Amino acid sequence: MNDAHLHLIVNHFPIIGTIFGFGILIGGMFLKNNAVKNTAYVLFVVAAIFAALSVVTGEGAEKLVEDMPNIGEKLIHKHHEIAEKLALVLYFLGAVSILGFYLNLKNHSKAKLVSFFVLGLALVAIFLSQKVGTSGGEIRHTEIRENSTVSKAATDTSGSVSSQ
Repeated sequence: MNDAHLHLIVNHFPIIGTIFGFGILIGGMFLKNNAVKNTAYVLFVVAAIFAALSVVTGEGAEKLVEDMPNIGEKLIHKHHEIAEKLALVLYFLGAVSILGFYLNLKNHSKAKLVSFFVLGLALVAIFLSQKVGTSGGEIRHTEIRENSTVSKAATDTSGSVSSQ
């Protein structure tokens, strides 16, 4: 198993974990249930850990695929730049989630405020996750690239997909 394979295994959890954590946190806030909110906080911490693993394995994956045909340094660089931003947001989200978890355990008066802050950070992370996931997919999946000849050939002038 090489770094590219490991990267493909670990890189989905920061995205999916953040989306699930966001939904669970909303549920916990709506239900006013600290146990549910704490579950979201744990998911955000785990997402941050997997983000670190994704960054580490991404470096090795880059070395393995950068010279492959139809890849290009530009696609990898774009993905790398956005992924670094997402990783920083997720590290911060994980740290603030630890604080939120602690404040919930202590029934601190600022716990509710922290949960709203975490919710906002998670929303930023979800936005960046979409960008990272798309740019990462474009590296090997030429059919999802914006300038793909496959997608251009499949649509006619009316915008509908032709049956070829």
